[in-house]
Amino acid sequence: MSESRNAAIAAAAAWFDAGALLADLRRRVGIRTESQSPERAADLARYLTEEIGPAVERLGFRQTFWDNPVAGAPPMLFAERSEDPSLPTVLIYGHGDVVAGHDSQWTGGRSPWDVVEAGDRWYGRGTADNKGQHTINLAALGQVLAARGRLGFNAKLLLEMGEEVGSPGLRRTCAARAEVLRADVLIASDGPRLRSDRPTLFLGSRGAFNFDLAVDLREGAHHSGNWGGLLMNPGVVLASAIASMIDAR
Repeated sequence: MSESRNAAIAAAAAWFDAGALLADLRRRVGIRTESQSPERAADLARYLTEEIGPAVERLGFRQTFWDNPVAGAPPMLFAERSEDPSLPTVLIYGHGDVVAGHDSQWTGGRSPWDVVEAGDRWYGRGTADNKGQHTINLAALGQVLAARGRLGFNAKLLLEMGEEVGSPGLRRTCAARAEVLRADVLIASDGPRLRSDRPTLFLGSRGAFNFDLAVDLREGAHHSGNWGGLLMNPGVVLASAIASMIDAR
């Protein structure tokens, strides 16, 4: 096992040094998957059908495209490679959409839709969120398969195309397809690095829940000089409500 591991690592390093990772990433960054722009709907789907779908098929995955339960929201790709039911299953999550390119704001003549090398850094929309991460994950699986002929575990991939607009339909999809998505480990490579020169591994993640909090006590204005202390103050009510959600830490 250690020899095949070392061989896979050496092959991956050689593959990287030959520019193969950069070529894959550059091709993927070139697809304008701005999920905030309705006119990019075809590009969001094309990223799955023309880019990621064929890539996972070459790795021995069976792929399928899931329609989004939210009307007008982009589809998702699910792919699975089963080696042995007795082996553990790893579920890999990623997203192929990116935030708006803001083309005119890039310095030095750069384009957000091309990967530009500057020293030891690569610049391009999606290189760090999230095309770079899932490109690396898929490349790693490919190098292990090339060295061993098998992964040694079952693998599933869920790639969505709406993360940058709040992942519409993701929760409903996961709830409806919970059995299909069942796994022993979830690897979600979408998050910050504490240092650019050192990989970061988080063994958990805080979530977020967005909501509106409104206080509508009465119609019209009531001057505090006459009514202060007698009527409830919406600002005080809101402040107290917000303060009750967390403590000083």
